[in-house]
Amino acid sequence: MHEEHTLHVDGTDYRTRLTPKFQRRQQIRPRTGGELWAAIPGVVWEVHVEPGAPVAAGDLLLTLEAMKMLNPIVAPRAGKVVKVHVRVGDRVAKNQPLIDLS
Repeated sequence: MHEEHTLHVDGTDYRTRLTPKFQRRQQIRPRTGGELWAAIPGVVWEVHVEPGAPVAAGDLLLTLEAMKMLNPIVAPRAGKVVKVHVRVGDRVAKNQPLIDLS
């Protein structure tokens, strides 16, 4: 049987049961502003930058293939590439780190 929990949302308490799948979910990691994480699982199709490269907001950093679509991952702001965590062909999971910017 599922264990009951109380959730407090906007001043109201709600009683609910959490499924085992929900309890095993990957926790959200705090972001510092410089990390780019995979929003969806997929395969790294292309990497367009390397550590040390300066980037402007909107520059293409890598391409992620997911659900038969090529998804561009762009720099959210100007900065410098500190680390690239992936290589072409890597399978990535949701919330996996891709690139760190300074």
